[in-house]
Amino acid sequence: MKFNPLGQTGIQVPEICLGTMTFGEQNNQDEAFSQLSYALERDINFWDTAEMYPVPPKPETQGATETIIGNWFGKNGGRDKIFLASKIAGPQQGGSHIRDGYTRFVEQEIAQALDGSLKRLQTDYIDLYQLHWPQRPTNFFGQLGYGNQHHEQQQKLTALEETLAALSKEVEKGRIRHIGLSNETPWGTMKFLHLAESMGLEKIVSVQNPYNLLNRSYEVGLSEIAHYEKIGLLAYSPLAFGYLTGKFRHGARPANARITLFSRFSRYSNPQSEWATEQYALLAEKHGLSLAQMSLVFIKQQFFVTSTIIGATNLDQLKENIDAFNLVLPEEVLQGIEDIHRQQPNPAP
Repeated sequence: MKFNPLGQTGIQVPEICLGTMTFGEQNNQDEAFSQLSYALERDINFWDTAEMYPVPPKPETQGATETIIGNWFGKNGGRDKIFLASKIAGPQQGGSHIRDGYTRFVEQEIAQALDGSLKRLQTDYIDLYQLHWPQRPTNFFGQLGYGNQHHEQQQKLTALEETLAALSKEVEKGRIRHIGLSNETPWGTMKFLHLAESMGLEKIVSVQNPYNLLNRSYEVGLSEIAHYEKIGLLAYSPLAFGYLTGKFRHGARPANARITLFSRFSRYSNPQSEWATEQYALLAEKHGLSLAQMSLVFIKQQFFVTSTIIGATNLDQLKENIDAFNLVLPEEVLQGIEDIHRQQPNPAP
């Protein structure tokens, strides 16, 4: 397993991070335990969760993912061997059952969210605590552009200075080791970095954003920040909700797949994405690769990626995805990917 530096922390994390958002919905506790244990056997000691999980978010399951991970620690111990990441949910998108849908990133609400996560995870600290998405209205979760509609939305926003100060206070208390962002924009990332420097507060160490062959929007702006500021990407949705495994080609909808079960996940199903997915699948086949292998290795080879977050609904999928990281894509394949990307760039941002 290759390890990469996490920002400028001096910490090395594996190039694969175990994503857990299916635990408590598509995976029961026994299945989740098997995945956690297998990941650790493969030196994947970086696990990512969130107070909102599992997905899709529902009041009756909220927090179940963290609870399962906490139960694994309770059974197996070894908390000190794991670099554990979690997130505080932002407003509205996580559902009205989390702080009535109006989370504000202020000291009191951050502390309350952290209290809940620590209790469920059966730990007294989280290694990387992230803002799951911005409190302010902006273009995340598939929203394109930034225009007047964002200015017109009435919302009592929390100053980023106040949020960063609250997070820094939790670091001082020892309940958080490091802080990160998620679903963030170039402006937001640079603003947090500037505030940390000018106010002597904690510096963010990572940005967790979507990144895959169908959504390379991170490359515009944020990749340059990653280079100059040493703030790497934790790439989520590397297989685009399973579309980049090829299992949904030609309209197929296999039983128990996320897209089959939950119609809300339509981000990668537009005609442009379908066309691009087919072209990538044909390219992979031409070079003796599976679409999933090509998709994952492409991400791993980007200079700005610290770790790729992979999740699976069964152990065989997890093993296959992990094994893909042993491969390297030759220049011919990379050029083929760029040719397709130029024809249909970012069909599912």
